[in-house]
Amino acid sequence: MKEKITGHDLIALGFPQGKWMKNAIKHINKNNLEGEALDKFLEQFIQPDPIQLHPKPVDFAINIKAENKLEEENIKTVINSMQTLMKTPTLVSGALMPDACPAGPDGTIPVGGVAVAKNAIHPGMHSADICCSVMLTDFGKADPKAILDAAHANTHFGPGGRDKDAQFKFPAELLKAFENNSFLNDMHMISIAKSHLGTQGDGNHFLFVGKSKKTGHTMLVTHHGSRGPGARLYDKGMKIAERFRKDLSPDTKKQNAWIPFETEEGQDYWEALQIIRNWTKTNHEVLHNAVAETLNIAIKDRYWNEHNFVFKDGDLFYHAKGATPLDKKFMPDITGPRLIPLNMSEPVLIVEGATTANNLGFAPHGAGRNMSRTQHRRSKSGTTMQIFKEETRGLDIRFFSNEIDISELPSAYKNANSVRQQMEEFGLGIVIDEVMPYGCIMAGDWQANAPWRKKREKDKHRKK
Repeated sequence: MKEKITGHDLIALGFPQGKWMKNAIKHINKNNLEGEALDKFLEQFIQPDPIQLHPKPVDFAINIKAENKLEEENIKTVINSMQTLMKTPTLVSGALMPDACPAGPDGTIPVGGVAVAKNAIHPGMHSADICCSVMLTDFGKADPKAILDAAHANTHFGPGGRDKDAQFKFPAELLKAFENNSFLNDMHMISIAKSHLGTQGDGNHFLFVGKSKKTGHTMLVTHHGSRGPGARLYDKGMKIAERFRKDLSPDTKKQNAWIPFETEEGQDYWEALQIIRNWTKTNHEVLHNAVAETLNIAIKDRYWNEHNFVFKDGDLFYHAKGATPLDKKFMPDITGPRLIPLNMSEPVLIVEGATTANNLGFAPHGAGRNMSRTQHRRSKSGTTMQIFKEETRGLDIRFFSNEIDISELPSAYKNANSVRQQMEEFGLGIVIDEVMPYGCIMAGDWQANAPWRKKREKDKHRKK
């Protein structure tokens, strides 16, 4: 009588132990497989050799130069990180924009970086703030103060979502899309998607009002990403990518793990990204529409673009971490030019441009930083109010939390004129109009009055 195959036999043949073994052994013994038939059946479980890193970094375009010592250090760190990144096996090209700055440990795609992969989606290269984007609505000759006041009454900054009685109606088609996608169809995800609709978060996200330099029209510009739903999708994507990394390319850095596009997971993740993109666009629209309804005024024009996303062209996936798409092929719903904000005291640039070998179809997404938020706070001397007044003179600048955030004032960012000059020098978009600043709203330092901080202060006083 023929002996039964066991797990030890398969391990002795060089197969890795795993969940697959139980069903494989059952099939082998049930069908009395041996010899050539056994070999053929086991072929499907042979582990391919690990995919090796590129022996040297894939070439990438450097569209940035230093204007001072601080920028020299920033650029050195960014280029070193990009060189490590470009050894990732899936990557075929890349680029750095003038607003580039570090976004994590060595080998992490910088803000202002573009990395092009073949048949692979890298969640770590679009990061948790999926589809961070800007939308502009032209309100014609409307009073900018009235627009800013109405926007202030309708928007929501800071952590969390809207109370149930203040939520916007969630589109039925969008809900159906969430429910039909394996990454998005869970009750908590859908609950957050509903409560976060019409919210802008914190950090560098803003609501900006200004006037077109060309037409004099009042324009509203919002900047935010996909909030809670995007962050949850990112977490799920990173876990799936890590599973593939362990099997396919253990030497690849964890932050650069990928999901092969041709797999079921890859197809579902790509679809989920498009749904989150749609949610984020809707997130902008409900706020802009609410302003129009509050003031009962007509919308003259509207357009938008993301600058933190993955764009597909054939079998190539362009991961833009803080880079604005110039090429129309990247935006299926393109309705106008692209938007590049700089800082609260500078105009929002309205740009167009052609794809070149060095820009890969992208432009900067803003002014970028030369130092971290913490470093910037330490570098400022004087009272918060004094610094605020000096840097925002003549503008209507509001913080939703009523606490000034020094790390979002103009001095926290790179010199806007330098970024514009480098855009021109490297062919990264042509400025066709500017939205001159009237005022803006940001989250501000909402943690200053956070419940946990108040409790800590209360406990301190109690102990004295």
